[in-house]
Amino acid sequence: MERTAVLLLQMGGPDSLESVEPFLYNLFSDRDIIKIGPALLQPFIAKMIVKRRASKSAANYAQIGGKSPLRELTEQQGGALEALLGSQYRCFPVMRYWHPFAAETLAAVEKEGIKKIVALSLYPHYSRATGGSSFNDLDRSLKAYRGAFTLRKVRHFFDHPLYIKALSEKIEDGLKSFADRSRVQLFFSAHSLPQSFITDGDPYLEHIESTVRLVMEQFGGLSHHLAFQSRAGPVKWLEPSTEEKLKELSSTGQTDVLVIPLSFVSDHIETLHEIDIEYAEMARHLGIKNFRRMESLNSSPLFIQCLAQLVRDASA
Repeated sequence: MERTAVLLLQMGGPDSLESVEPFLYNLFSDRDIIKIGPALLQPFIAKMIVKRRASKSAANYAQIGGKSPLRELTEQQGGALEALLGSQYRCFPVMRYWHPFAAETLAAVEKEGIKKIVALSLYPHYSRATGGSSFNDLDRSLKAYRGAFTLRKVRHFFDHPLYIKALSEKIEDGLKSFADRSRVQLFFSAHSLPQSFITDGDPYLEHIESTVRLVMEQFGGLSHHLAFQSRAGPVKWLEPSTEEKLKELSSTGQTDVLVIPLSFVSDHIETLHEIDIEYAEMARHLGIKNFRRMESLNSSPLFIQCLAQLVRDASA
């Protein structure tokens, strides 16, 4: 039987403190995420931005073990997915801003003699800045192979029943750690985007809101909120910010908050540092005594079942 390569598209992250700077340079050089001046000047401007940010970013990574766990977690997801799909499938991580890059992975796929590819975005909610950038990068790398591969793409899964079920299971687990679940504020925190992306037709916000609505159908009676984290730069971003929403909850006397890191399926710097360290400290200062984060999906069996179904459907 013909084998299929499943490419797991992810953002990637530095695998050492030394790689933080080149990782950030790759990120800020990507015009799918941010356009800084004319295209010819962006690499130079990116270098200046990275010089200002690299030391702080490296300090943050140092606090979570000196690197991003994203590659290892994606490899674990791939292993679990292979076990579920069977021997006719091989899973390969493809990172956008650090190794393994698309070109490296395609060389490995070719070496194994596999001709059929399913490219599976691990961003549940499509945006040109996330899944869009990864697919563009993959398409550029595929040009060197002159049609040697057949390619199917899975661009999003924000409303897939098994994804919603996997999220709901993790939320339910998180609620068990509170003495009175009726007091808990379900706090969906998604990665922010410049408002201009949405104005230009990017479906990200619509996808995020759909996921929240579908999840909350399982948690009637509980209060919930949606906010956006990880802003960078002076442009107008999606609102409210996670910081603003935490202050609002504090001002109304809320003390029990369960953060649901929406749009992140695996632990990385935004969950392990931004939420677990930065926002947790802010919450303590604001008087939110019981601030907790939902466990990330990572290799949740339900989530792996979701990915397997997506791959089977794309392969059919």
